[in-house]
Amino acid sequence: MCSIQMTAPMRADQTCVQLNDTHPTVSIPELIRLLMAEGMDFETAFDTARRTFSYTNHTLMSEALETWDVELFRSVIPEIYSIVGMINTHLENELRGRGADDEKIARMRIIADGRVHMARLATYVSSFVNGVAKIHSELLKKDVLRDWYEFYPERFNNKTNGITQRRWLGLSNPGLTKLIGERIGYGFMTDLYEIKKLEPMIDEQLVREFIEVKKERKRSLSKLISEREGVEIPESFVFDVQVKRMHEYKRQLMNALSIVHIYKELKAGRLSDMPATAFIFGAKAAPGYIMAKNIIKFINEIANRVNSDPDVNSKVRVVFVRNYNCSYAEHIIPAADISEQISPAGTEASGTGNMKFMLNGAVTLGTYDGANIEIVECAGEENNYIFGAKVDELTELRPHYRPRDIYEQSAVVKRAVDSLIDGSIANDPDSHRVFIEIYNSLLTGDWRKPDYYFNLYELENYIARKLDAIYDTRDELKFYTKCLRNTVNAGKFSSDRTICEYAKEIWDIKPINVNK
Repeated sequence: MCSIQMTAPMRADQTCVQLNDTHPTVSIPELIRLLMAEGMDFETAFDTARRTFSYTNHTLMSEALETWDVELFRSVIPEIYSIVGMINTHLENELRGRGADDEKIARMRIIADGRVHMARLATYVSSFVNGVAKIHSELLKKDVLRDWYEFYPERFNNKTNGITQRRWLGLSNPGLTKLIGERIGYGFMTDLYEIKKLEPMIDEQLVREFIEVKKERKRSLSKLISEREGVEIPESFVFDVQVKRMHEYKRQLMNALSIVHIYKELKAGRLSDMPATAFIFGAKAAPGYIMAKNIIKFINEIANRVNSDPDVNSKVRVVFVRNYNCSYAEHIIPAADISEQISPAGTEASGTGNMKFMLNGAVTLGTYDGANIEIVECAGEENNYIFGAKVDELTELRPHYRPRDIYEQSAVVKRAVDSLIDGSIANDPDSHRVFIEIYNSLLTGDWRKPDYYFNLYELENYIARKLDAIYDTRDELKFYTKCLRNTVNAGKFSSDRTICEYAKEIWDIKPINVNK
C-alpha cells in the first residue's frame, strides 16, 4: 500500500474533489458560493471549482442521472440555485462561443424543462470525467455524454473499478489465501498482480487442494443458509450464484425463467444426468421499485415450488437469502462455482461483484457487458461462459424488437413465460396479481416497450450456456482448473490499481515510500 503526498502548487492545484456519481454534485455551486462569499468574483470562483472537481460516472441508467424539479431545488436551497443559474448562463455563452447551434445548446443546458440536470453540471464544472470500465467509458462518449465529449474530449478517460483483496480474499477466504501464500508468499495482499506468480504452478495437486478449499467454503455457507433461511443445500451441489442489487437490467428475471425451464425439464424426465445444482440469489429492491419486488416474489415462489417437490429437489434447490449485505457476501462469494453476470450489453457500468467472484475462483456466466469483458480478456474466454449480443446488435435491434414473436415461435420461451400465469409455480390470488404484471411487462410493455431488457431475446442462448457450465462440473479437475485460472488472473482488479490510476492521471499526486 502507499501513502499520498501533494506535489502541485497552491490553491485548486492542491485540492482535488472526486464526485462519486451525481449524488454530491451540489457541492460544485456550494464551493463557488463560498468562494464568492470570501470576495472572489464569479469567473475566478468558477475556474477554481472546475480545476478542483472531477466526475466519476457510475451508471448508464437514465434514472440514476439525477435531475431535480426547479421549484423544489429553489425552495430548499435558493442561494445555490442562483449559482446554478449563473453556471448555466456561463455554459450557454461558452457553447455559443465555440459554435454550438441552438439545438445542441438546448440538449446541454443544466437548467432545462423545469429540471436541474446534475450530470450536466458535474460534467461541465470538472477537469476530468471518467467511466468505470472500458466499455462504459466508451458508451459515455458515444451516447450518454456524446455532446459533451464533442466539445471537451480531453476531459474523458477510463478508470476500471477494483476491489480490495484484503477483504474479499484475505478476510473472507482465509483457506484460499493460505493456499496461495504458502506457494508464492503474501505479497499479493498489497500488490495483487503478484498472484500471477501462481499460474505456472497450476497442476493436478494444486487444483485438488483448491477444490478442498472450495468445498470447505460450501460447507460453511450451507450451514449458514440452513440456519438463516431454513433451506438445506448439500455441499456436493454446484453453487450457481447471482447476488447484487435487484434491478430489471440485472436480469434476475431471466435467471428465474431459466430455473423454471430446468424445473419443468426435470419434471418431464429430461436433464436426468444434470449435476445437482443450487441456485442462490441475494438482492434488495429500492423501496418504491414495484417490479423489482414482484420479481423477488416470483423467485421465492419458484423456490417454494422446487424445494418442496420430491421429484426434483434432489437435483435442484433454490434460495433467495434474506437481508443480503456485504457480510453475507463474504460467505456466499467464496463458495460460488458459477458467477451470474447477465445484464444486457451496454447496461452495466462495470460491476465489482464479478471481480470478487473471479478472485475467489468462480467462472463467469455472463454477457459482453461492463467489466465482464475485461475479466475475459485477463482470464480467457475459454475459462468462462460468455453469451449474448453485443452493444451494437442490441442498439440496432431495439427499435424493431418484438418479444411476442419470440414468445410465439419458441416453445422454450413460451413455456417459461406462461409459468407466470398458468398456476404451475403459484396459483394464489396475490401471486397471480404480481405475476401478471411481470407477464405484461414482457409481452405488452408498461411505461416502456415490452421486454425492455431483452430477457426473451437471450433466454434460450442463456439457458444453453448455463447448462454448459453446470455439465462441465462433471469433470471436476478440468472445471476447477478454469476456476483457479480466474483467480490467478485477477491482478488487474484490485482497487489499489484503480486508486493509483486516479492519483497519477487525475489528481496529479504520487506515492511516497512509507517504509522510509
